[in-house]
Amino acid sequence: MTDRTLDKPPAPSAPSRRGALLGAMFLMATSAIGPGFITQTTVFTAKLGAAFAFAILVSVLVDIAIQLNVWRIVGVSGMRAQELGNRVLPGAGYALAALDVFGGLVFNIGNIAGTALGLNALLGLDVKVGGGISALVAIAIFLSRRAGVAMDRIVVLLGAVMILLTLYVAFVSDPPLGDALKQSVAPETVDFLVITTLIGGTVGGYITYAGAHRMIESGLTGAEHVRQINRSAVTGILVTALMRVLLFLAVLGVVAGGVTLAKENPPSSAFEHAAGEAGVRLFGLIMWSAAITSVIGASYTSVSFLVSFSSFVERHRNRLVVAFILVSAVIYLVIGTTPAKLLVLAGALNGMILPFGLGVLMWAAARRRDLLGGYRYPRWMLVLGGVAWVMSLYLSWDLLTELDQLWR
Repeated sequence: MTDRTLDKPPAPSAPSRRGALLGAMFLMATSAIGPGFITQTTVFTAKLGAAFAFAILVSVLVDIAIQLNVWRIVGVSGMRAQELGNRVLPGAGYALAALDVFGGLVFNIGNIAGTALGLNALLGLDVKVGGGISALVAIAIFLSRRAGVAMDRIVVLLGAVMILLTLYVAFVSDPPLGDALKQSVAPETVDFLVITTLIGGTVGGYITYAGAHRMIESGLTGAEHVRQINRSAVTGILVTALMRVLLFLAVLGVVAGGVTLAKENPPSSAFEHAAGEAGVRLFGLIMWSAAITSVIGASYTSVSFLVSFSSFVERHRNRLVVAFILVSAVIYLVIGTTPAKLLVLAGALNGMILPFGLGVLMWAAARRRDLLGGYRYPRWMLVLGGVAWVMSLYLSWDLLTELDQLWR
C-alpha cells in the first residue's frame, strides 16, 4: 500500500483556496476546543459566575493578537514555524519541534480519554472501548485517499455540531444575559490566573500552529494573500470564542439558579441540570466531537513539526500521524488516563512553546525581511505581537511555578 500524503496543491483554485482556509480556520478552533476547554470553562463559570465574561473577552483579544502574527508570518514566509526557527537561530526549530511533539503526545492521551468520556455519556460505552473506537475513527481519516480534504470537512462539520448543540443548551438554561454583558466590561471579580489559563489553553503548544501549518501546506502563501490570512486567523479565534461564550452561558444559567455542580464531572452535571437526561446525551456528543477533533489537530500538527527535517518523514507523514494516534491510544488503554504529573509537565512545556516560538517568529518579522520575501511587516503588528509576547512570558512563568510546586 502506498502512503497518501495530505493534499498540497501548488496553486489552489479559488474554491479549493476557500476550502483550505475554512479547514485551517476550523482546525485551529477545534484543536483549542478540547476536553480541557470544556472542563475549564465549566469550572471557571461556577467559580466566577457572570464575571467570567470579562476573562473571556480579555483572553480573546490576546488570542487574536497572537494568531494574527503567527498566521501572517508563517503565511507570508511560506515556511513552517520550525523552519523559520532554524533560519533565525540554528537549532531553535529542532527545540520547538521537540517541545511541541512531546506536549502534543501527552495531551493527545488526554484527548482520547475525552472521546471515551463522551461516548460513555452518549451511548454508555465502556471507556476503554470508547477510546479505542475513537482512535480508529481518527486513524481512518488519515488513511483515506484524500486525507487533507477529509480532515478539513470533518473538523468543520463537528465544529458546527458542537456550536449548535451548545447553543440549544444555552437557550434552555436561560442565563442572565444582561448581567453577563455588563460584567464583560465591568466585572465584580478579576482573576488574572484564569485569564492566563484561558490564553494558554487556546493558543498554547501545538494549537498556536495548527491552522497556520495547514494553511501553508494547502498552498496558500505569500504577501498577496495577507488579507485572506488575517481574516481566517481572526475568524478561527472568534469560532473558538463563540463556543466558549455559548458554553459559559449554558453553565451560567444553571449555577445562577443556585445549583452546585458535581465535582467528579462538572460539565455533565451542568448539562443534566439544564436539559435533563437529554442534556447528558448532548454533553456526550459535544465532548466526543471536541475530543476527536483535538485528537486530529494534535496528531496532524505534531507531525507537521517533523516533516521539514527529513524527506522520509515527508513521504510517510500520514503513516506517522497514524502511528502518533496509535501510540497515544495504546498508552491510554494501558494506563486508563494521563498521569496528572505528566499533564502538568506537558502544560508547562506548552506554556514555554508560546513565548519561545512567538519570540522567534516576531524576530523574523522585525529583523529578517529576507525570510518573508522582502515583505515590510506592519509596525502596529510588531507592537501588538510584542505585547502578546510579554503576556506569554507571564503565562510561562506561572506554569513553571505550578510545575515546581508539583514536583517538590
